[in-house]
Amino acid sequence: MIKINLLQARKEKKKGEIRKEYLVLVGSLVLLVVILGIIEWKIDKEIEETATQISDTRKNILHHKNLIIELDKAKETQKNLLDKLNAINALRKEKASPAMVLDELSTSKPEKVHLDSLKKEGSKLGIEGVALDDETVANFMTNLRKSKIFKNVDLVVTEQIEQNKIKLKKFVLACEISL
Repeated sequence: MIKINLLQARKEKKKGEIRKEYLVLVGSLVLLVVILGIIEWKIDKEIEETATQISDTRKNILHHKNLIIELDKAKETQKNLLDKLNAINALRKEKASPAMVLDELSTSKPEKVHLDSLKKEGSKLGIEGVALDDETVANFMTNLRKSKIFKNVDLVVTEQIEQNKIKLKKFVLACEISL
């Protein structure tokens, strides 16, 4: 009889199976590490893209804030310009604008009259000044009465003053500005 030792073949077979299992285990671990590496790379890439988007959004917000500030300044400038334009238009609509009143005063004023102040309250105008004599004040009042802008020209006060040893007449006139 011939004896065959099958135990050795079984041991060999078991060693081959164990090697295959180790290879499968090592292959699975390598595959797991590769998959985890890919997942980590994708997550890092997404984090980087998100950080870039956040940075871009912050820059965009800052740009828009600057635009809002510029817009507010432009609106304020526009409001100021509109106010000035409305004031100019209101002066144009008045028949007796301040420029016309001052022009008429300067043309009616004799050379020997010096005006100190003008006070306007509604349509009333107060004129204070100094003249060389009473006749000059009277001429000034006559010139104002001839004007189309002034009416009811009255002498409120006249008094004699002395400046630099020269006797002068200080006067206050009241009149109305006709519109």
